[in-house]
Amino acid sequence: MGTHVIKMPDIGEGIAEVELSQWHVKVGDLVVEDQVLADVMTDKAMVDIPSPVHGKVIALGGQPGEVMAVGSVLISIEVEGAGNLKESDKPAPVAAKETLVAPKVEAVVESEPAAPRTAPVCQGPVVAREADERPLASPAVRKHALDLGIQLRLVRGSGPAGRVLHEDLEAYLAQGQSNASAPVAAAYAQRHDEEQIQVIGMRRKIAQRMQDATQRAAHFSYVEEIDVTAIEELRAHLNEKNGASRGKLTLLPFLVRALVVALRDFPQMNARYDDEAQVITRLGAVHVGVATQSDVGLMVPVVRHAEARSLWDSAAEISRLATAARNGKASRDELSGSTITLTSLGALGGIVSTPVLNLPEVAIVGVNKIVERPMVVKGQVVIRKMMNLSSSFDHRVVDGMDAALFIQAIRGLLEQPATLFVE
Repeated sequence: MGTHVIKMPDIGEGIAEVELSQWHVKVGDLVVEDQVLADVMTDKAMVDIPSPVHGKVIALGGQPGEVMAVGSVLISIEVEGAGNLKESDKPAPVAAKETLVAPKVEAVVESEPAAPRTAPVCQGPVVAREADERPLASPAVRKHALDLGIQLRLVRGSGPAGRVLHEDLEAYLAQGQSNASAPVAAAYAQRHDEEQIQVIGMRRKIAQRMQDATQRAAHFSYVEEIDVTAIEELRAHLNEKNGASRGKLTLLPFLVRALVVALRDFPQMNARYDDEAQVITRLGAVHVGVATQSDVGLMVPVVRHAEARSLWDSAAEISRLATAARNGKASRDELSGSTITLTSLGALGGIVSTPVLNLPEVAIVGVNKIVERPMVVKGQVVIRKMMNLSSSFDHRVVDGMDAALFIQAIRGLLEQPATLFVE
């Protein structure tokens, strides 16, 4: 028997160290070739580290949350034959111990995990929470629960910190409602438990970026109300005519198109600001970041060269990137390089939000939910579909008047959708 040592690989792009986010194995586990051993986190993306060999795990090189240098020992595996361990590479003896980590969170749209990992298992049909306690769950899971008529507070979450996943909803339904009344009494019992959750991996990166953005940029927000009745009618017409052959259109590709057209007159919004070098770089290419919520946190995959895409091309790319991000399969290149960001909470969008800039960009356009409201049009009260754009800008680079005019330009394009396609 020999020992095969796997070292932290060079991810590329000059990265010297990465954060060990999560183990998928523990000491004593048997692993097979290509099985995912661990997740590591770069500045932008989560990267799976697979096993190149069959064998038995005999030592782990770090703990989740630890920052490890490229080339350092990640894991040691006992293998048949001589292995690859040199005497100089042998680690100091350590007591074998199990590394306890939360199961990997699959994204809103789940993908098949690499063997022999198994899907999260619900530990019981229901769990009691206080009536005002908000369970951890992604917007997609909350909508799924609403569609199924399930109270999230009664579902036991199998994700980190008790996060409720899609699998937990299915497990809840599979268990049936026979035990649904069991926790009713417990729901009114006092609770004194506490839980400490280490901020690591994607959540740490998000926290760092949000803190960095709010400390460095001079944020200001601008909210404008938009009548989207006409664009929604156009969208419904196009979907009825071409949806079966070209795919259904959401509002997002129309918003991407509106950004592209409006930026022709406001190039200062499609820019990056290097505040250390005191240089603003305006870009001709429009690379739209589309903020996407996943079960591991917020990601921003990038629709590259949106200025050269049709509605359906943009729609297909948005869908592809969102699926990749939610499944944790988006590459570093797909998660970097945006020049302006579009963020939307969909049906949960509220009426106003204050999005945080995606540095080094200088503008982010936030989309709120569409609601039907009575409006006065040409002296008549009519029902119209209304939506707010809640957008933020870097006041170091963007003047308030320019920001207002930019959003007004987008408003005009969406309210008169033919102008989106008039060159």
